[in-house]
Amino acid sequence: MTTRPPVPPAGGRGAPAGRTGPVTRPPARRTTTVTSRFGRLARTHASMAAGDAAMAVALADSVLFSLDADAARSRVLLFLGISFVPFLFVAPLIGPTIDRMAGGRRLVIQLITVVRVVLSIAMAFNADSLLLFPLAFVAMVAQKTYAISKSALVPTVVRSEEELVEANSKLGLISGLVGAVAIVPAGLLQKTLGPTATLLYAAIIFGVAFVMATRLPREVIAARGAGRDEQVELHSDQVVLAANTMMLLRAAAGFTFFHLFFWFRAQSAGLVWFGLSLGFASLLTMTGNAVAPLLRARLREETMLVGAVGLLAAAGVATTFVGGVVSGMLLAGSVNFAAATGRLAFEAIVQRDAPDANRGRAFAQFETKFQLGWVGAGVVPVLLSMPGRLGFVIVGVAAGLATLYYLAGTKAVEAGRSIPRPLTALGISRAARLPRARPARPTRAARPVRPGGAPRASGGAGHPGVPPPPPPPPGRRGRPARRPAAGGPAVDRSPRGRTPGRSGSGRTPRPSGHPMPPPGERSGP
Repeated sequence: MTTRPPVPPAGGRGAPAGRTGPVTRPPARRTTTVTSRFGRLARTHASMAAGDAAMAVALADSVLFSLDADAARSRVLLFLGISFVPFLFVAPLIGPTIDRMAGGRRLVIQLITVVRVVLSIAMAFNADSLLLFPLAFVAMVAQKTYAISKSALVPTVVRSEEELVEANSKLGLISGLVGAVAIVPAGLLQKTLGPTATLLYAAIIFGVAFVMATRLPREVIAARGAGRDEQVELHSDQVVLAANTMMLLRAAAGFTFFHLFFWFRAQSAGLVWFGLSLGFASLLTMTGNAVAPLLRARLREETMLVGAVGLLAAAGVATTFVGGVVSGMLLAGSVNFAAATGRLAFEAIVQRDAPDANRGRAFAQFETKFQLGWVGAGVVPVLLSMPGRLGFVIVGVAAGLATLYYLAGTKAVEAGRSIPRPLTALGISRAARLPRARPARPTRAARPVRPGGAPRASGGAGHPGVPPPPPPPPGRRGRPARRPAAGGPAVDRSPRGRTPGRSGSGRTPRPSGHPMPPPGERSGP
């Protein structure tokens, strides 16, 4: 029979012989449990990133790039319009219901992994068919939906607010590293066996992601609807500024992707340059996720966010003057680096200025709007055929205006003024009409009642908390004396020199503009 070891006292010496203390659970076990929760999400996210990388390699050398530019534009525009539907209508309707379910977001991720497996197999056997277009866009919608559900799950697998800010940076690093590793066998399969084998390889990876998703925690993201405090905090000026700026960064990423997709098609070795730009963008996304926590330790969140859009503005202007396919690749990397660093700053602002908000629900709602901005901005280069420099200058000018907007808004907040609201990233046009909190009214017990039954406020004007003087005796009401000036005697204004209360009039006119005298103070000589 084993005995428990004695627990030493606070002084550091051993306890007397024969005395044992209660065995406490070491804190490392708590760390291991939480780490495993984040590790499950990280393994699921890594599998999804590897599958996306393999699918990108397969689609890069497919019928998508062999079509005529005009034919490709019409198909891309059609399916981009269809992609609006999930983010604009479906997500706001079913999102709250999913958040109230135990394991609702986990179920969504599991369904998405199954859909990705089916889509990968379908694309593998239709790699040379025009059916690849709708299948690829359904896969894109599934990828964006996964990003929303992942954002809702991250707050449930961390221990503190500080870890929540860094968790997305870690997930970004993981996806970048795993994606780079997964590209190598995907490229070998693409060159030796063709896109069919590469897409089947992606289907196997998504199957692994499904197994990882079954181990995610069953969490209720938001058991109740958003209260008034949460709505007001999420529509505060600083959060509105950050949300608008972050939405522009995401929109710039979508615009740049489709602009380069069509512009590189007209260049020599355009497919190679487009692949290089995607690889460089992934590398700088990973770099931004690694650098952002270091910047946050030294800079304010507002400084990081305005620096991100300022960097993008400078990159857009510089690439406009330089031009060429290399400039397009550099712009793609700059957009993704700015979006990665800006995202961490935005999440830190939300946590700081909306402490009462449900993190999972709030980040899922923000991510839905950001994905909508990505899709919406991508429509512009699909509709309008433009030279490379024109697309670069559009990105630079838009980012420059966003920089000025953020700086002006920040100064307005510091000065106590309202901010401009040119965007509606979160239904922000409704924010100014949110009901304001009304001051608390005194209870009935705290409101004295006059003899006639009419209530009187507790305390006269200028003397809060002081009860009013007792009413005059019946039949002896008069006109009160005028309050004396500072340092002077009271002036009797009652008729015929009588004292107040003896005028014989049947009513008591209240003085206009003068406070009631406190009890014990004489109202006349």
